[in-house]
Amino acid sequence: MQNETELRFTGAVDHLAIKCEDLEKDVEEYKHLGFTVETIYEDWAMMRDAKGFGIALLPPNSNHPAHLGLEVETMEELEKAAEKENRPIKPHRDGTSSFYTKGVGGQIVELIYYPPNFDG
Repeated sequence: MQNETELRFTGAVDHLAIKCEDLEKDVEEYKHLGFTVETIYEDWAMMRDAKGFGIALLPPNSNHPAHLGLEVETMEELEKAAEKENRPIKPHRDGTSSFYTKGVGGQIVELIYYPPNFDG
């Protein structure tokens, strides 16, 4: 077992962000799969299933990369991980804060913090 000082960061799987061609159409399709809209903007949407797992839909005009989102429980955890990764934290218009970094095999990972009053 690794000790904590060897870990880059930890977090619980929160969402998977995927590219899509037609945001409105895909939002409706995910609704038919039991997902609900948490957040929707012109350049991305977050859909959640009944257990809270998220699918972020990224249309062609989105500046967000496809990625795996991992949630941390506190802002302090996010700050500590960002310092280790030498990455800036970005506050978002939906109230969350996060940073992107490289994950396994060069895949992009977003480490994200949802504040206690987050309502999507």
